[in-house]
Amino acid sequence: MEEFIQDLNTAQKEAVVNYKGPSLVIAGAGSGKTRVLMYRIAYILSKGVKPENILALTFTNKAANEMKERIGNMVGQEAAQKLWMGTFHSIFSKILRYEAKAAGYSSNYTIYDTVDSRNLLRKIIKEMNLDDKTYKPQAVQGRISSAKNNLLTWKSYNKNTEVLKQDEQQKRPKIADIYRVYATRCKQADAMDFDDLLLNINILFRDHEEILKKYQDKFHYILVDEYQDTNFAQYLIVKKLSQKHGNVCVVGDDAQSIYSFRGAKIENILNFQKDYPEYQLFKLEQNYRSTQTIVDAANSMIKKNSKQIPKKVFSEEDKGEKIDVLESYTDKEEAIQIAKAVSDKLANEEYSYKDFAVLYRTNAQSRNFEEAFRKYNIPYKIYGGISFYQRKEIKDLLAYFRLCINFHDEEAFVRIINYPTRGIGKTTQDKILNAASANNTTAWDIINGLPGSVPELNSSTAKKVTSFRDMIKEFSEIVKETNAYDAAMTIASKSGILKEFENPTDTEEQTKNENLQEILNGIKDFTDGFPEEELPTLQDYIENVSLMTNADMEDEEDLNKVTLMTMHSAKGLEFKEVFLAGIEEGVFPSPMSMNSDKELEEERRLFYVALTRAEKKATISHANNRYKWGVSQRTQPSRFIYDIEPEYLSQPEFNITETQDFEDFQKPKQKEAPSTNRAYYGVKKNLTKINSTPSQKGSPATKASGEYKGELKPGMLVEHNRFGRGTIVELENAMPDTKAKIDFKKYGEKNLLLKFAKLKIIS
Repeated sequence: MEEFIQDLNTAQKEAVVNYKGPSLVIAGAGSGKTRVLMYRIAYILSKGVKPENILALTFTNKAANEMKERIGNMVGQEAAQKLWMGTFHSIFSKILRYEAKAAGYSSNYTIYDTVDSRNLLRKIIKEMNLDDKTYKPQAVQGRISSAKNNLLTWKSYNKNTEVLKQDEQQKRPKIADIYRVYATRCKQADAMDFDDLLLNINILFRDHEEILKKYQDKFHYILVDEYQDTNFAQYLIVKKLSQKHGNVCVVGDDAQSIYSFRGAKIENILNFQKDYPEYQLFKLEQNYRSTQTIVDAANSMIKKNSKQIPKKVFSEEDKGEKIDVLESYTDKEEAIQIAKAVSDKLANEEYSYKDFAVLYRTNAQSRNFEEAFRKYNIPYKIYGGISFYQRKEIKDLLAYFRLCINFHDEEAFVRIINYPTRGIGKTTQDKILNAASANNTTAWDIINGLPGSVPELNSSTAKKVTSFRDMIKEFSEIVKETNAYDAAMTIASKSGILKEFENPTDTEEQTKNENLQEILNGIKDFTDGFPEEELPTLQDYIENVSLMTNADMEDEEDLNKVTLMTMHSAKGLEFKEVFLAGIEEGVFPSPMSMNSDKELEEERRLFYVALTRAEKKATISHANNRYKWGVSQRTQPSRFIYDIEPEYLSQPEFNITETQDFEDFQKPKQKEAPSTNRAYYGVKKNLTKINSTPSQKGSPATKASGEYKGELKPGMLVEHNRFGRGTIVELENAMPDTKAKIDFKKYGEKNLLLKFAKLKIIS
């Protein structure tokens, strides 16, 4: 066992072998924290600890599965599979199923995803006759989520004068009532949302000391990845479970704490010493991902933050290129320059599309890049777009599965009672739901009592509803008796969903047909590898899908594409070359963070995360003008650019050959900041621009402003104040839109708009 840790560096090895007691492992960007976590678990197993006594909490199921596989290669797959390893939500949803009776649920409870939760809130807001512009479902959902992460039940929320006052100030005084109804409806549906999983496990441990003690006894060693991203509910779970044995190891980086908007508390990692005074501190400071220049630049920037655990990240990789600072006149030109830079690099170097990423602060910034990349025929993928499991046809089929497992799942019921169409319209559905509400029960209980439970339904309609009910009951028995794949195929066929798209008439229907085939293939893959007597059930599959994070859901197909994504989504990923776009005041840092030092420091940490995604090359891009609400507004480079020491930055010359913003270009240029504040520019940039009107090759420039008079012709030797001497290759368009292609000895061919070029004729 000692052999397998020999390939660790000294700091990593120290963090692996000192496995007893509380440990804080501060892991700088690219320092191999996942490797340390895996090796520490393998090392603990090598000391005779049983795998079922180890709890390892990760932030994606994908990471947990990959780690299990690699740990299995070191200590044996059988031992690795017995580890309690997974996300907070997957681990504690399992415990809640085991302890369902004490938690007040059935073991078949449904897990609502974000869409299910928001749909239910939307209905409640409508039922309460509230303005959905004031009570936006997404905003209400965020407010309730925040409350749950801070362990406020609806009853506690209604008694908390501080949060009620905040709602009053936000002109949303009814959120407490919405929360009460939402929680009641979820309970009636025997359903929990993601936040409920953490809230309810805390309530379970609080109210049932014997259950808490059982799991304290069980978990001798607890390891937590990305500890800086834990919220209060997660923090308290770890604290409670580790009280008996005290062997808790948390791994993370305070410099990469960027999820406060999700409830993450950086204080959890900063205050670890106060919670565990006997702790050991280990620092992983060697970066194995990025060049020295990128690491040094990131260090010079993040040191501006006051709240941090001191460390000095270093790299022994090549020094690498300086970080380019790319200036564009407009946000549209910015996208074109970046697309052209990617295109040029692909033509000249050993790069693939997948080696590039464009990172931006908000999703809305993707539009210009999509247009530019299409223009340059560059394949791209928007990371975090609609996931496979959120497509309508997939959600419909999953809703059938869910209702067959949990009859009281109201969201699934409403989604499929009339899909495929079976003559049960909205009027009938409303009668059923109103009856359920009036009797404080579920829609399923109402249709189970037909015909008497809804007297106003005529016999024909009641027959259609009972036919649907009987079909679901039949499916439910099949789910209990057969494996996941066989049950899924039966439901997909007999429900009529497969028949909907079996003869597609257009590409959209064809895509839906293919998606349904793909999910059934996925369920088959899920069951493969199990012995016949242990084949997983459809309930096992649904739980697995319900607990997937966005990162778990990313398609593995078509990987050779440029990635477009927000900086938040990029955490944990790496690319050979990264473009950081829109690095301007009012964009990044975001306007909402400008008046808070705490939020501004988080924005700086986000910039640190984005910059350290780059392995070989990073480019920081900003525009002087950006459209906001349809109006072009002047912008300034972000303060974060100035935070980087100038020695790590350069500003290259870019030759813009196409732009749609010619009219904007003719407006007066923005006044530059004092030269001391623009030190990072190096040599001041002189962007060259041309008009994008159709070319008229060969047309001479007969009268042009600037240093010269008379007629310019191909073959003439001219001089430019920036590029020096060059020979005119060709001329296009009549004045005032004449552009010249000029071959400069030092800089190669450039395209110049003559009205701005100020050329001097030499001969």
